[in-house]
Amino acid sequence: MKKILTVIISAAMILSLALFATGCSSMTAASTQTQSGSAVAETTAASSVSGSLIDASSLFTDRDLAQSADTSDAVTYTVEDGQDITITESGVYIIKGTAENCTVTVNAQADDAKVQLVLDGVSITNTDSPAIYVVSADKCFITTTDSVSTLTVTGTFAADGDTNIDAVIFSKDDLVLNGTGTLNISSTGNGITSKDDLTVTGGTYSIDCAKHALEGKDSIAVCGGTFTLDAGKDGLHSENSDDETLGYIYISGGTFDITSDSDGIHATTAAEIDGGTFTISSAEGIEATSIQINGGTISISASDDGINASAKSSAYEVAVEINGGDITIVMGSGDTDAVDANGSIYVNGGTINITAPTSSFDYDTAGEINGGTVIVNGEQITEMPAQMMGGGQMGKGGMTGGKRA
Repeated sequence: MKKILTVIISAAMILSLALFATGCSSMTAASTQTQSGSAVAETTAASSVSGSLIDASSLFTDRDLAQSADTSDAVTYTVEDGQDITITESGVYIIKGTAENCTVTVNAQADDAKVQLVLDGVSITNTDSPAIYVVSADKCFITTTDSVSTLTVTGTFAADGDTNIDAVIFSKDDLVLNGTGTLNISSTGNGITSKDDLTVTGGTYSIDCAKHALEGKDSIAVCGGTFTLDAGKDGLHSENSDDETLGYIYISGGTFDITSDSDGIHATTAAEIDGGTFTISSAEGIEATSIQINGGTISISASDDGINASAKSSAYEVAVEINGGDITIVMGSGDTDAVDANGSIYVNGGTINITAPTSSFDYDTAGEINGGTVIVNGEQITEMPAQMMGGGQMGKGGMTGGKRA
């Protein structure tokens, strides 16, 4: 990341912010491409001059953004106790009824197979297996109707051979969530997991789980929806240990109420927030190798770090960059940092209001306030707090020789 020499935002960045500020509605014109495994832009300088960390132009297709399904040729299944349902062909399938120990399995082997499950007030309670298990599909859509569906797993998840299927909705391939209804999930493991890309464009989700609420191995992309997440680990989690360019999170819209024991939002590589409303109560609010905030209203209460950039991938420079948005961070007492980077912190715009009894900004390389409004403990500052040698701690966003203020 190059040192920022100016606070003048380029025309390209202004256009980018205008496109993403309204969430899903602004994606339609740019969504004609099929979502790929990676939409991470080539890493250059993650500054207001260089543009976004993540290329969102192909993240959301027209079908992703449609909040209802064409059910004219749909097949309807009514779930029954102890009776699994297996779907092997592309198409639209309406799922309804109430049952125990029933799994809806999607195993469509065709390379272009697209399966859409329409949840129409369905209720499934299982002991040890997912309510929905996507073994194979080019893409699986889970669309809620104007109803309330409830999916629950109460016991220890049983593995499927070598696959640890530890989520109420578990997909090995691309998974899209949309719709106009409510989906309630209770889990002894993860809530919703995709071992590929997880995309959410609409719907209301209430997830209470022992592990991660929303998990996408390659990526999580959200442009709409209402989320109440209570997680024993992370609220949103994306991690790919096989590819250092993947494991990213992009959010341009939605309303999030996240309570988590670990991180509210956790990405291995990049986390970019262009819009949305967030209330996060967690150990750490947002964590990734590189974090860019261009918009949104974000309120974080954290017991460790509010926003934390730490080295998890060599594909990105470790940095926090804030170009816009309205951010409030309230830190607990002890060895805590409101904004923490093992690399650099750049503030180019937006409003940041920090209450931090110990440390407002902790950085190891560069710290700059080039624009925006920054308030720390009730007082506005225009320069990044001076470095304090030796204040950091290895493994906590500040290494020995880091800067604390």
